[in-house]
Amino acid sequence: MTPAETLTFGPMRTSQDAAAFRALNEEWISQIFSLEPEDIRLLGDPQTHIIGRGGQVYLARLGERVVGCAALVPVQGGVFELSKMSVDPTLRGQGLGRKLLEYVMAQAPALGAASLFLGSSTKLPNAVRLYESLGFLHFPPERRPDLPYVRADVFMEKVL
Repeated sequence: MTPAETLTFGPMRTSQDAAAFRALNEEWISQIFSLEPEDIRLLGDPQTHIIGRGGQVYLARLGERVVGCAALVPVQGGVFELSKMSVDPTLRGQGLGRKLLEYVMAQAPALGAASLFLGSSTKLPNAVRLYESLGFLHFPPERRPDLPYVRADVFMEKVL
């Protein structure tokens, strides 16, 4: 990031935004794991499977370029899953993920979220540390909501 470029955040609005959301997530998932059926479903039609259900996809932009994303997916009764968080690989390690997550957490109550949960992986230690630093607490797998991802072996939650 250069000082001249402005970092902004906002909801997904266009089909180009949806394509960027898909590309950012397919990049990291395919590099470390493999795309699972739920990835394909959510990334293939976020308008229907996330926004249409009362959730939202948020994007980080550097100028006009989408450089990060995260989704809030409603589960039930004020509980939302933090899902599909990604940062452009050329910009990782510069604090963009923290800023994006802080923005998303600030937006969550407007959607009706009282708490957030997430499933992550021990193969993503930087992500787990980020979540911990922003107040997410670990909980045991037997308490987790139904998560369809084989890769998920870390479960965390945060009351808003």
